[in-house]
Amino acid sequence: MDRPPSAMLTPAGGSGRSAPSQRLRRSLQLGFFLLFVSAPLLDLLRFDLHETQLWLFGQPWHLGLDAVQHGRASGADAALNLLLKALLPIALVVGSFLFVAWRYGRLYCGWLCPHFSIVELLNELLHRAIGKLSLWDRLPVKRAGRRPDGRWWPVFGLACVTMGFVWAITLASYLLPPKELWSGLWSGTLTPNQARFIGIGTLVFSAEFAFARHLFCRFGCAVGLFQSLMWMANPKGMVVAFKREQARDCKSCDIAPGLSGSACDTACPMRLNPRNIKRMMFSCVQCGQCLDACESSQGRRDRAPLLEWQVGIEAVRETLRQKKLEALQQSQASPLSSERERNGPATNDAPPDREAA
Repeated sequence: MDRPPSAMLTPAGGSGRSAPSQRLRRSLQLGFFLLFVSAPLLDLLRFDLHETQLWLFGQPWHLGLDAVQHGRASGADAALNLLLKALLPIALVVGSFLFVAWRYGRLYCGWLCPHFSIVELLNELLHRAIGKLSLWDRLPVKRAGRRPDGRWWPVFGLACVTMGFVWAITLASYLLPPKELWSGLWSGTLTPNQARFIGIGTLVFSAEFAFARHLFCRFGCAVGLFQSLMWMANPKGMVVAFKREQARDCKSCDIAPGLSGSACDTACPMRLNPRNIKRMMFSCVQCGQCLDACESSQGRRDRAPLLEWQVGIEAVRETLRQKKLEALQQSQASPLSSERERNGPATNDAPPDREAA
């Protein structure tokens, strides 16, 4: 069954205001997006293919190998520079990134990644146009006080193309001098290779934003994949825990006042069921929208939320509870399977087996 996501869930009371955690997340996303776009323009981080020179924090990054070639430094000095200026910083950055992923999951994806922030923006625009979060969704996504309006189609299309161009020109700026690219674009003097890169890049990224936003995040992004692998390898990694002893309260869950539905399922931008076991949450980006949706829904009934983040030993306990529940469900399904095997294949005269369906 499809569960269309909701990246902009209406909070409790239908006030249209985001939860404090989501306002913080949006601010971090916006700040990191601006940093991503402006980094090559300010020489904060880029590699110049013309000069084969890395720029970092406004300064050219040298390893001191030229001094060795000209006899001004020894091989030991070159090895020390290579260790301190290249290997150690890379190991520190990569190690810190993987440790955060090991401990907290795909936190970068949900709170910083510029691509994911655009995914959520385009989800909202598409929903205003057709009432769905993806062109591939078969079911509409419920929203309080909103109906699809076809006049948003041009806005969605223009946003896809604009973001595709921004991605193409920004990636090119990380490899070529940004002033050269922008001046060439403005004056129409781009080289054929530059024009092809920007044109093809704009086309590819525009198509990805229009048709495969979530598919790329779940299956095509290497950064997200490595974060998920590290997180899955740590039983103490942060998980969304579900208070199963209060599961009956889920029956009265709603998306907004007067709008029935599963708030947490609808809120997840990655099309996941937040109450599911950890191995079924492989692509969770820890955005916390499901927690805020649950808090809003249960808060309207003066109840505590049923979802919460757990890390450390509490995360292990949650995983063990999930495994126990999964084993119980499998044991309950086993007698049905054995009975079907003994009775043989169903005939046309027999009623359909609902469990099998």
